[in-house]
Amino acid sequence: MGIVKGDQMVLNIGPQHPSTHGVLRLKVVTDGEIVSDIEPIIGYLHRCFEKHCENSTYEQVIPFTDRCDYIASMNNNFGYVVAMEKLMEIKVPDRVEYIRIIMAELNRIASHLLALGVYGLDVGAFTPFLYMFRDRERILDIFELTCGARLLYNYMWVGGVSHDLPVGFVETVYGFLDYFEPKLKEYNEILTYNKIFIERTADVGVLPPEVAISYGVSGPNLRGSGVKWDLRKDEPYSIYERFDFDVPVGEGTVGTTGDCWDRFYVRMLEMTESAKILRQALKDLPQDGDVHQAIPKKIRPPKGSIYQRTESPRGDLAYYIISDGSPQPYRLKMRSPAFTALSVLNEISRGWMLSDVIAILGSLDIVLGEIDR
Repeated sequence: MGIVKGDQMVLNIGPQHPSTHGVLRLKVVTDGEIVSDIEPIIGYLHRCFEKHCENSTYEQVIPFTDRCDYIASMNNNFGYVVAMEKLMEIKVPDRVEYIRIIMAELNRIASHLLALGVYGLDVGAFTPFLYMFRDRERILDIFELTCGARLLYNYMWVGGVSHDLPVGFVETVYGFLDYFEPKLKEYNEILTYNKIFIERTADVGVLPPEVAISYGVSGPNLRGSGVKWDLRKDEPYSIYERFDFDVPVGEGTVGTTGDCWDRFYVRMLEMTESAKILRQALKDLPQDGDVHQAIPKKIRPPKGSIYQRTESPRGDLAYYIISDGSPQPYRLKMRSPAFTALSVLNEISRGWMLSDVIAILGSLDIVLGEIDR
């Protein structure tokens, strides 16, 4: 008899703020309740990041990187300064390297806490969001203690960091870890293994590994599909090779490998690994070293170009910088992991019900500031 098809209808979801940390519009073509096509419409937040940078000095670029992925600003700073130091052949003191790792991993935990808490809201669970948001505040308190800012830090500078660690910092972070690590079990009990949450996310929005790779998807979204790829392990930068940690991947524990639940659970496991890195970094943190020692008085790299990749909470974040020898970049381009994650939305949403679209979108953990850069 064949498949009965109804009239197709075009629906707009947005432009609004549906768990995307920015303004997105989805142009959805449906056949009844079944999605047949999705076109993400972006550009509502566009702030010309790359062109602003090309009209600013290298020092002035750092606050712009904060505002791309403003949920993980430390990691954005990190990627830029690592690229610049490679271009200028600057060797930073060991103390600076350890401080940067500590800040990047704290920000990874803070980013995942917000992503997972908001994802609970997407599928109808309110309480986990309150718990995770509460615990994220503790990390923001640590950042505020260190550099005076809670969201946009301008903390990592080319050759160093803006402030050395305050008195009592190490004890404060140890105190946070002692508090936080037992909370992961609580999150799993109230959300990860919640029956309703599993029914809403398991076997939904399955992203096969070959599709993820062909679209350039990276980070937890790629690892959720079972691909063990993490730049901190596979292309180590800074001093990540000194730390012992695992790379969690999706295994189809409650559904199909690469589904929404796997992407969620990989982020949950990554917070445990970040805590592991933090304990090692705090233990080995050098007591001596001037954090401003290697900062150049004037940043004027030689003519040339650099492409540097780092592992942000959302995946493969890269900067391509061309220098013409002047104090301003001739060209600066940022590779956004959230942009490639959004590009795969149509591929993994077709055939699912309209009510599943938000669950699939939320599982990708996109930030529009990074997409509309």
